[in-house]
Amino acid sequence: MKKITLVVTCFLSALTYAQTQIGNGDMELWENVGAPTEEPNNWSSFKTGSGNFAGFANKQIERSSNVRAGSTGTYAARIWSTSVLGIVANGTMTCGRVNMGSTTPSNPANYNYSQTNDDQFSEVCTTLPDSLVFWAKYTQAGGGNQTARVHALVHDAYDAHDPIDANSQSHVIATAELNYSPTNGEWVRFSVPFVPTANTGLVPSFILTTFATNSTPGGGAANDEVLLDDISLVYNGGGAGIDAASAANCTVNYSEGSVFIHGDVQGQMRILALNGQVVFEGDAQKVTPLSLMSGLYVAQLQGTNGKYTAVKFSVN
Repeated sequence: MKKITLVVTCFLSALTYAQTQIGNGDMELWENVGAPTEEPNNWSSFKTGSGNFAGFANKQIERSSNVRAGSTGTYAARIWSTSVLGIVANGTMTCGRVNMGSTTPSNPANYNYSQTNDDQFSEVCTTLPDSLVFWAKYTQAGGGNQTARVHALVHDAYDAHDPIDANSQSHVIATAELNYSPTNGEWVRFSVPFVPTANTGLVPSFILTTFATNSTPGGGAANDEVLLDDISLVYNGGGAGIDAASAANCTVNYSEGSVFIHGDVQGQMRILALNGQVVFEGDAQKVTPLSLMSGLYVAQLQGTNGKYTAVKFSVN
């Protein structure tokens, strides 16, 4: 798996900063096309995994020419699920490495991880992004209320695991996660905000991003598939990213059709539903009349330091 680290250098108010992008997010570069070890450059799946059962891995990723209308690229990534003796293995694509330690999908020995001592299975990220954006086309082969999943975590110089285990928890700086429903045969653009953890004082060093055909290990059915393309990280606030320290000082409440903000904020506010939909964008200084359905939301608030802070709140 060839690794590509894309760094975009920007200039703003005489300040130079680097905004890291995940390499080959447009899915245009591939290796070993047609072979069992076919993978997009900078990404991996089961055939290059580790663990006791890595030798039994199936090919569950390939290059696809089924791209969205308006795309400037030629290819997308296709991941799909398989079933062996009734056990479903979700299709997976990660910029880290897959570890296969058990034949039981939900066993903790199965996880993805940043192998930080190997640039083939880790992705450098030294600035906190505000959101993860991608295009997906999710087709469900079986019935039921199933969802596909994306989960990204920014962490320090530690071999962090996804799902996040007890040892990794104190090393995670921010996470972006979304479980999304079938897209009815259409390509859909998703924007998923990064939400800071309670861990402060950590230096962002790597990002571990994982896409899966189902939000539940072993969930769904054989031949569920997700097409993925144009994966990128978005930075706001002059590239400053999320200010995790100030997140603890900000709260957002929703009451009687209005959003109330408490904390050291100014400028713009953006409210996103957990499906990535922007439901409001406007001035953070004002009490905002807004009708929201029950559920969880994320408010991105601009602080007095110019940085953006993401805060979760619920509507009952």
